[in-house]
Amino acid sequence: MAFIVQNLSFQHANGTRALRDVSLVAKAGECIAVIGPSGSGKTTFLNLLATALKPSEGALTVLGSNPWRISKSALRHLRSQIGLVHQAPPIPSRQRVITAILAGRLGQWPLWKSILSLIYPVDIVGPQRCLDRLELSDRLFERCDCLSGGQLQRVGVARVLYQAPQLMLADEPVSAMDPVLSDLTIRQLIEDAASRNATLVASLHAVDIALRWFPRIIGIREGEIAFDLPSSEVTETLLKELYASEMGVLPTQAPVTT
Repeated sequence: MAFIVQNLSFQHANGTRALRDVSLVAKAGECIAVIGPSGSGKTTFLNLLATALKPSEGALTVLGSNPWRISKSALRHLRSQIGLVHQAPPIPSRQRVITAILAGRLGQWPLWKSILSLIYPVDIVGPQRCLDRLELSDRLFERCDCLSGGQLQRVGVARVLYQAPQLMLADEPVSAMDPVLSDLTIRQLIEDAASRNATLVASLHAVDIALRWFPRIIGIREGEIAFDLPSSEVTETLLKELYASEMGVLPTQAPVTT
């Protein structure tokens, strides 16, 4: 199994409960979209899977391990097999694109190679291939502060493609891209996962993207699972109930200038 979530809850330090009694199972190789209104708990759920947050209650097993019952070295190894694409990639503005992509392997390389990669690129072909797949090949040596929001998102995706983890998590990975580039990016993530039998879980604002690309859809509302269904069984009625707090208006992708 890619992950097993049992009666999982998470409460922020201020007392706000972001997730309530969530139970889910994902097999290796699955591609899953998580949808729901803003503030429903989607990002918190991904951060729990990424082991960036510790559950307040319940049990979590990721890639066969309980992250909070293993040694520090085992946890570092586990995290090297989990890749997270952020909506706004946490990339230093003055860093070059190639360095940002190479950072995807820092947890897998020996210390000397990780340090060297921050000084001089230890691999050029690998990052170049990842950018080629995302139609960003001419930006390899650019500084990240010279890129648009959509280009930075693709750099974040390229970093995870280069990392080649067994569990890929993507938090609104195409929110700053136009429809053509977002479809290209989602397709590359899905094809990469399929080629390695890796699991992909993406939280998406645009319902149309989720239904078009993902065979399994999980709807989250107010921190609870509203439904967990094949995309073919997700009806308009279910979606309007899910987005009732937004007057039932379904969020779809709007053209974005990249």
